[in-house]
Amino acid sequence: MLYNNQKIALSDHEVEPTTSSKAQKKFNDLTKKIEAQKQLLQEWQETTLKYQQRFHTEYQPIANDYNDSRVALVYLLDEAYGDKFFKKTDKAKLRELICNLSMGLIYAGKDELKAIYNRYSDTAFDEDEMAMDSMFEEMDLQVDEAQHHYDENRTTRKKSAKQLAKEAKQKAEEQNASKSIQEVFRKLVAALHPDREPDEAERERKTKLMQRANIAYTKKDLMQLLALQLEIAQIDQAHLNTITEDRLKQFNKVLQTQLGELEQEIKQIEYPFRAQLQTSWHSNLQPQQVLKSLAFDIKEMQLVLKDAKIELKEFRNPINLKAALKSYRF
Repeated sequence: MLYNNQKIALSDHEVEPTTSSKAQKKFNDLTKKIEAQKQLLQEWQETTLKYQQRFHTEYQPIANDYNDSRVALVYLLDEAYGDKFFKKTDKAKLRELICNLSMGLIYAGKDELKAIYNRYSDTAFDEDEMAMDSMFEEMDLQVDEAQHHYDENRTTRKKSAKQLAKEAKQKAEEQNASKSIQEVFRKLVAALHPDREPDEAERERKTKLMQRANIAYTKKDLMQLLALQLEIAQIDQAHLNTITEDRLKQFNKVLQTQLGELEQEIKQIEYPFRAQLQTSWHSNLQPQQVLKSLAFDIKEMQLVLKDAKIELKEFRNPINLKAALKSYRF
């Protein structure tokens, strides 16, 4: 397995010791999983950038054009409402169409339609919005109160001896894991400190390596720190294969946390895409699916825009609009 072109665990070209301990196997397994998650994270980051660029340069202009066509349709329907050619039933349908169309467009930023909406709606747009905001605020308040009562119960409830012992053990493990990272970092600092290097070219190389070490230490990235140790030959693969059991357990604790953080970071990137595509967390969503979905949406929006412009052109003729209203159902 590679990380920054450095082997940090057993690869397909290396022979794993025949007597690997449980901790050693877990170490190897965690490093492989972390490497896979880092590659997936990078792919998601690159895909997100491509998605945003294409969304803003291709999809958004079409969507804006479509909204402009819908705004023009609202004004056309507003004008038709005052035409004696349209009877009472037609006007009831026009009223509903105007309200529905203008409400969606106002939420899309077309505030100029508020006056038209207010003219046809039983309540003003801002009043409707305030009522909805009040409802959501009340719901949020109820959730906050429930959470407050839950937190109060948790803090007032006495912890058992077993719980206290578990928390103490966990705290001690976290401290040991942190010390393991500090020890690896200190060894790197001792070897890489550029001020101790008289050769200018070598000092520049060590400065860059030191920067990588500082970033890795800040992120508590044990894999990167070990990779740097391999790169400067402080350790070799044989050393990684013979780390003591206690040290491996400490390393595994750090790697397990790092793996969880990577998985959470990927989930945060995936979340808006899953919500948009309506996919569950149990499904395997790949970055390429997101780009394919956007390409499909762009084609769909192009067709929708084309239909909207045809409809707008046809409805300029009152006869065509009246025929359309006849088939419209509340």
